[in-house]
Amino acid sequence: MANTVTVGLAIGHGTGPELAAVFDRVLTHLGDTHGVTFHIVRSPRTYHTYRSLRHAGLDQIRATTRDDADHYEQYCRELADRSVTAVFRTAINAQSLYLVRQRLRAVKTDLLTTHDTTLLLIRDEAQGFYTGHNSHAPGEITRTMRFSRDTTEQVIGYALARAHREWPDTGPHQILMAYKFHLLDGALDDWVTDLTRRTGTPIRLCQPDTVNRDLIEHGLPGRTLLIAGNEWADIMHVVLLDRFGGQRQENHHTENTYLHPDVLGLIEYQTVHGSADDLTGHNTVNPTATVRAAAAIAQHHGGCAGAIDTVEQALHTAHSDTTTATTTDLVDTLLDHLHPHTTSAAGR
Repeated sequence: MANTVTVGLAIGHGTGPELAAVFDRVLTHLGDTHGVTFHIVRSPRTYHTYRSLRHAGLDQIRATTRDDADHYEQYCRELADRSVTAVFRTAINAQSLYLVRQRLRAVKTDLLTTHDTTLLLIRDEAQGFYTGHNSHAPGEITRTMRFSRDTTEQVIGYALARAHREWPDTGPHQILMAYKFHLLDGALDDWVTDLTRRTGTPIRLCQPDTVNRDLIEHGLPGRTLLIAGNEWADIMHVVLLDRFGGQRQENHHTENTYLHPDVLGLIEYQTVHGSADDLTGHNTVNPTATVRAAAAIAQHHGGCAGAIDTVEQALHTAHSDTTTATTTDLVDTLLDHLHPHTTSAAGR
């Protein structure tokens, strides 16, 4: 009898429905080949992207942004209440998304490797400029955001635990924090210094430009844990992918972990690329990142051993074999190379 695993699926406008179909096909196929039945629970709402909202009036944008955030937060809470541990989300409007990340205290985890270096990047999505709220006056907008000691310590605690899971023998060779801490009256420096003293864990708090200079001049030691404010990490992510992961944004997925106790244990998987609204309906959106997210969920949450490596091999072959540029052709070829005899069933 097949094991049944429940997974969440949240869909945004743009190419979201097309990528959701890719996710469903690939995850179902991987489950079929490993004796696992994946029960996908879709959010009943299709969330807006920036482009789907841009022609609305200011008041409507503000209201819809808040409604989408409220709905997605509640959906995540309901998944957690059902003990669901994974949700795949296509791109949605960043303003709504960061309201949820602030409320549920999200961190983004990315492990980037070269032949001699591993970088564990932990992005603090729970505080800073990307979070907060806006106030409007004629010809003026004021954005209010906050940092807190509790959230900072929670982010660092998660990062240290994640690093020791990755490197159980020695832990990281160095721990860096990249924040614009000179703008915070010395408070962040005090929090990190006190935490270092209490835990005995050396943490080096750096300005982002210092981290950039060191990357250029010295590179990184073999194992580096880098905890970063989103103001720097979001912009630098593409550069770090290229330098340490050898990857492009369009092909990459990441995971977001919620640290709020109400949803602890729920991990959200996403593509790094945006909603690609201009490609909607053309069957040309790149499915690679979605395929990789499905493989990660299948292996880490569904017990499908070896799914990630198997999918990577199939992706390599599919990209080599596929001469047309359609999304469907690439996924069809991928599933052919995974298990040719079950392709027709996987495409149901």
